[in-house]
Amino acid sequence: MRENKINLEGRGAIVTGGASGIGKAISKIFAEQGAKVHILDINKEGATQTANEIRKANQKAVAHCCDVSNQKNVNEIIKKITTTDTINILVNNAGIAHIGSIEKTREEDLDRLYNVNIKGVYNCTKACIESFKKNGGGVILNLASVASSVGHSDRFAYSMTKGAVLTMTYSIAKDYVADNIRCNCISPGRVHTPFVDGYLAENYPGKEKEMFKKLSKTQPIGRMGKPEEVANLSLFLCSNEAEFITGTDYPIDGGRIKLSE
Repeated sequence: MRENKINLEGRGAIVTGGASGIGKAISKIFAEQGAKVHILDINKEGATQTANEIRKANQKAVAHCCDVSNQKNVNEIIKKITTTDTINILVNNAGIAHIGSIEKTREEDLDRLYNVNIKGVYNCTKACIESFKKNGGGVILNLASVASSVGHSDRFAYSMTKGAVLTMTYSIAKDYVADNIRCNCISPGRVHTPFVDGYLAENYPGKEKEMFKKLSKTQPIGRMGKPEEVANLSLFLCSNEAEFITGTDYPIDGGRIKLSE
């Protein structure tokens, strides 16, 4: 376990989309700091692999195959979890992307992103609220994006959904502050995840390295973020050290929002 002030010893956490990328990094650092982590992901194999890696380090994790867009599925799994474990933290990380302007966004594309990126946050949060209230409080952390605050080319549907996540964060924080439930969100810039590698391979075959450098330079700091950097911020915001923080968005973007010309 890392030697620092922040720890989650004795806490229970649900992390959606924890099979890979940012969600996997969050799951791992939470477990390192003492939390029992429940990983919810539609990718059963990936979720199981992440949980196994955590348990091999003598830490606590359980994998659950879950479609966050399906309310019945979410309710059943979270009810099962909260029957045996106390959950103190919910990280709504599961999300999908789409490339295209409004002209290149089909209705089914819009519905697909709405169901996962917006309805998924709604389903998981609603399923946890009652348990948080019974336990005397809790922490909700949503993963938004810099696309919720600045214009990005060809991100029509994605930007719409992440804008909704941002404003949902404010609404939830306001509605439940008296119940000792904190709600914040993180807005990452470009982060090097398996999604980025897949996107480059699909759209720029043979030019992956060139395009990777080009995308990295769109952030003033000159590189993409690392999943572990987002996880470190997540750890702080979900810890007791952040007890005075709620209803706030935290960009972690290499200066993208404030410093880009």
